[in-house]
Amino acid sequence: MCKFIKKLAVMLAVTVVALFVVYFWNLDQKLLGWVYKQVNLVFDRKPVDLVF
Repeated sequence: MCKFIKKLAVMLAVTVVALFVVYFWNLDQKLLGWVYKQVNLVFDRKPVDLVF
């Protein structure tokens, strides 16, 4: 039982540290910004016809 609690505590600590790093360095927004640019590169090549 003690090994299970230690594993659980380590996993929880690693998860909290990883989430803090993502939050502190704003990595989620940076990743989404990069994805947004890549998607726009793909869709900006296509001709657009706006007819209403």
